[in-house]
Amino acid sequence: MTDKKFASASPLRPRKRAILLGASSGIGAALARRLAHEGYSLALVARREEMLENLCAAINAEAGEVHARAYRHDVREVESAAALFAQLTQDLGGLDVFIYNSGALLPVGLKEFDAEKDLEMTRVNYLGALAWLNPAAAYFQALKRGQIVGMGSVAGDRGRVGAPAYNASKAALHTYLEALRNRLTRYGVNVLTIKPGFVATDMIKNSPRTPMVISAEQAAEDIWQAMRARRQTAYIPAQWGLLMHIIRHIPSFIFRRMTF
Repeated sequence: MTDKKFASASPLRPRKRAILLGASSGIGAALARRLAHEGYSLALVARREEMLENLCAAINAEAGEVHARAYRHDVREVESAAALFAQLTQDLGGLDVFIYNSGALLPVGLKEFDAEKDLEMTRVNYLGALAWLNPAAAYFQALKRGQIVGMGSVAGDRGRVGAPAYNASKAALHTYLEALRNRLTRYGVNVLTIKPGFVATDMIKNSPRTPMVISAEQAAEDIWQAMRARRQTAYIPAQWGLLMHIIRHIPSFIFRRMTF
């Protein structure tokens, strides 16, 4: 973790603050750059420390001051999440936005059943999210403002034959975020569920079918616009909303014969 202090804020120069998990590459890194461009102070958290430090260095060099600090953490280490959340909010001097972007998609063959792969995806995609979203929700509820952003997936909208545990972990996250939204809306807290389709990151390198692929930068821009509008759910890109509406309504006796 870098020991540099965040750039100072003032009444004439306010600065919003965000915690972003899963920031070292892909959508997370692109979103970190987008938020830094908007003047956010960023506590960036990821497992790959060198990549994270390089990202922070690039952001701070472009800004000419410290907008981002790196914190090494593996979201599977759920027992340390609450204490680290408290440290990050203290380092930032408060918090306006919390983003859980950590995710894992391991290749699973159509005839393969691998409990270790399934458990690994569940630990990262859902259990790690629970460990971090609970203290974030409690913090914002007490504050009576703020925003939580959770990175779901179009894969969580239906139980497809490919990567069942990945689908299930994202579906669980969707439902949990909806429940948080229903709890926290009355306190002025916005909870946004992001459902990306295919984004040009390492996560889709083992996916044989990748329609409507967009760049991480485009995904970050779409997420930022959804955050600004304080939306509840956003498909990224928007065309996936219509496509998934159709897929959700395909009869089960037909859907189970599909191989995607």
